[in-house]
Amino acid sequence: MAQDGENSPDKSDIPINADDSPSVVLELIHRLKIKDVMTQAVITGSPDQSLRHLQVVMRENQITGIPIVEDNRLVGMVSINDVIGALDGGLIDCPARDRMSRNLVVLRDDMPISFAVSDFNKYRYGRYPVLNKNHELVGIISAIDVVRSLLVEMNREILKLEKSQRKDRPSPNVVAFSEMEFAVAHYDFEVAGHASTEIKKALKIRNLDAAMVRRVAIASYELEINLVAHSNGGSLRCSILPDRVSLTAEDSGPGIADVNQALQEGWSTASDYVRSLGFGAGMGLANTKRVSDEFSIRSVLGEGTTVKCVVLFNSPKAE
Repeated sequence: MAQDGENSPDKSDIPINADDSPSVVLELIHRLKIKDVMTQAVITGSPDQSLRHLQVVMRENQITGIPIVEDNRLVGMVSINDVIGALDGGLIDCPARDRMSRNLVVLRDDMPISFAVSDFNKYRYGRYPVLNKNHELVGIISAIDVVRSLLVEMNREILKLEKSQRKDRPSPNVVAFSEMEFAVAHYDFEVAGHASTEIKKALKIRNLDAAMVRRVAIASYELEINLVAHSNGGSLRCSILPDRVSLTAEDSGPGIADVNQALQEGWSTASDYVRSLGFGAGMGLANTKRVSDEFSIRSVLGEGTTVKCVVLFNSPKAE
């Protein structure tokens, strides 16, 4: 399979909406892992190879970019645009290390493909390098890889899933009380998004107002990702009551030094690693508060943080 090694804008995206897509599709994108979908045979270059050499490699393999690897670690990317720029500037014989792009967006092989879907639709790049837990380059993933795998899995699973959902579906006019709790581990991106997906499914099968379900889905996802990316581990609890949905995210640390600052849009303490995965924009708590009818946060440095929010069924708050 041809690879597009560069993080360059691409007009294609993946036509999957995390709010409105069928539950069977959402379940598949959280169950399938990037390592199950990615292309493993990646053509790579080294920092010492010249751009002229890499240009030949790209032409022979009909690709538009090459990941640059040193000691099995991804250190940069050389695209066809880098080569064209070097030709124009008389720098085609320069080593790749002098011209390669170093600020890259990457994915990890143990993540659900939901992360890939999110990044394709957010950044609209053609391909993403894939790293393992040791930060070694192990593959590359394209939008075509994701869509093809989803089609195959849907052909295998959709009848079984729909049959199971029909069997478990309660009366459409009954809002049954429900209590759910999910353990969330630090940096466990492999299962990140599972809790919020299960909460959303539990609301949708009750035929509740779509706008209210969307608000709960946003709040639960933001709280879950915050636990994964910023805490030492914790839990996300959801209570479905006759007139509201209550969410509580609780962790064991490290705590927030300035809660008011943490609620400001764009403020974040995310590490470079978390930012490289497309997170850490500083919108998690702000988004949660925005969609909630009731919101509170308590944090103690060294002890942990508890965030509580409520979304009312008949809320006067605009979506």
